[in-house]
Amino acid sequence: MSNSQPSMFASFSLDAKDMTASVINTVRVSLGISGAVALIIGIIIVFWPKTAAAGLTILIAISLLVSGLSYLGIGIFAKGLSGGARALDIVFGVILVVAAILAFANLSGTTAFLAVFLGILVGIIWIVEGATTFAQLGDAPSRGWAIFFAILSIVAGIVLLFSPLWGFVVLFILLGISLIVLGIVQIIRAFTFGRGAGKAASATA
Repeated sequence: MSNSQPSMFASFSLDAKDMTASVINTVRVSLGISGAVALIIGIIIVFWPKTAAAGLTILIAISLLVSGLSYLGIGIFAKGLSGGARALDIVFGVILVVAAILAFANLSGTTAFLAVFLGILVGIIWIVEGATTFAQLGDAPSRGWAIFFAILSIVAGIVLLFSPLWGFVVLFILLGISLIVLGIVQIIRAFTFGRGAGKAASATA
């Protein structure tokens, strides 16, 4: 079976034995930068969750504004489209721009709305996932674990539906903790990756 499939954890399977010293240094720099970024973002999320959530809202508002202006530009200046398509682009662009302006005008309210929306969305996904697991119990290799996972998923989903804001805050902080751990691991790997191999490659060269 081929191991060439890309993975978010691909850096953990890197082997420095066949790498030159310059490639090893490049990998180290990449690991160090990605680790530092993950660590900083994780610390901000854990210790300043409101600031991090507001920052995320700002990024979403900026993306809405850019997308809205793009649709407006297409609707106004594109000559190859039909009148109906151009009108739809303009209407959609105006909606996105207005949504971005409203988001910027009331960041705290928009952040709370997004948190509740995402909490409800995750809750629904977990309930559906738990119900799907129950429906596929006949194909499960371990029925006990499958039942446990299904019940846990459904209960967690119901809790999120009744307390979406609180649930989102908990999930957000858990995300921050995960980023801190991942960042520390990546930074350690940046210092330790390919030590012996790097010396051997330099000696060979």
